[in-house]
Amino acid sequence: MSELANRVAAILGRVRAEKPLIHHITNLVVMNDTANVTLHVGALPVMAHAAEEVAEMVTLAGALVLNPGTLTADWVTSMLIAGRQANARSIPVILDPVGAGATTLRTQTNLRLLDELQIAVLRGNSGEIGALSGAGGVVKGVESVEGVRDPLAVARGLARERNLVVAITGPRDIIADGERAVAVDNGHPWLATLTGTGCMATTMVAAFAAVERDYLLATAGALAAFGLAAELAAAQSHGPASFKVALFDHLYHLTPEQLAAGARITAL
Repeated sequence: MSELANRVAAILGRVRAEKPLIHHITNLVVMNDTANVTLHVGALPVMAHAAEEVAEMVTLAGALVLNPGTLTADWVTSMLIAGRQANARSIPVILDPVGAGATTLRTQTNLRLLDELQIAVLRGNSGEIGALSGAGGVVKGVESVEGVRDPLAVARGLARERNLVVAITGPRDIIADGERAVAVDNGHPWLATLTGTGCMATTMVAAFAAVERDYLLATAGALAAFGLAAELAAAQSHGPASFKVALFDHLYHLTPEQLAAGARITAL
């Protein structure tokens, strides 16, 4: 049991005790699942997209998730309004750049959000982060089909350039803030059999970041917790459908003690 594991376990305990509100402007494909994951980890979800209310709603939140997976011009406007209000109130903004690199619209929209807002954590797959960093990577639809060759160097470089935490998720998650870097080795291959598990992981990051201002530590803890729940779920599942049900159950029942014992986080 490492010191890092103990520290992230304490964050999970705070999420469950404080129940922060997480404001999502997120995609239609996984909206229900991300709301449920928010509940299961111990936080409270709200999915508010209308430009007329997002500035008011985000003032109530502990964190803001921006996920342009089903992108429209109206949603970009709402994301910018909510993001500016969150920045003004020091509320962390978590960006999930779904499909960046697949089309010009997706890539340019995510770059605009990075340029115009202060993002606390950027969490994406290797192809998406590669496209936004200029380091390569190929995205087909919303799936990474070719990642960057050196994810640690890319994460560190982009984190320094943008002054944020970068998380490149995959079989091994790499998280960097420009000065520090860690790897998370929790997870299971069956996560790739369900749509939206990356979006769910982003929601976990937002819940942890809402109660912990060391965003690298919060991100590592969130990804370790999500990956550990996946490991526990896979042990009693028979395929994607039963795995999804078990994943939600294990997230709901996951304790800080389990996370302290099971988190596999390594400083790099």
